[in-house]
Amino acid sequence: MTFQFVVTPSQQADAPPKSASGSETTELLRQLLEVQREQLNLQKSAAQAHDMGARWRSYLNRWQQEFPELPDACKYALPILERSYGQMITDLAAHFREHGAEALDNEFALGDFLDRYGMRLSQLGTILSLVAYIAEATASTQTGESSSQ
Repeated sequence: MTFQFVVTPSQQADAPPKSASGSETTELLRQLLEVQREQLNLQKSAAQAHDMGARWRSYLNRWQQEFPELPDACKYALPILERSYGQMITDLAAHFREHGAEALDNEFALGDFLDRYGMRLSQLGTILSLVAYIAEATASTQTGESSSQ
């Protein structure tokens, strides 16, 4: 006895997707490359726009005749400002150690804390960052000059 089984597929097999021709693939790759180049240029522009060091180097170059002592003065002042800023933060931490969790629990304590530390710490931090930018710009400018000589 022999049996014959005939199996018919329940679904038609999908035709394989047509692959893009070589010229279409080349065109798509070229478009991708163009988009990537545009993105790279935009990222470079954004990085230059936010480069504070370049802004301060430009400032120092423009005002070099008017303020020749500014770079050296900033390099001298920077460690003094950093030390003062560090001391102020140390005092702030000591305040919390001394008063514990109740340091800011009422309106009077919060006002006293902000009067004592808030404005001074904020202003000194701003001054410190400005002086640091100028000192850093000076250092990178001088490094560039000494390496080119």
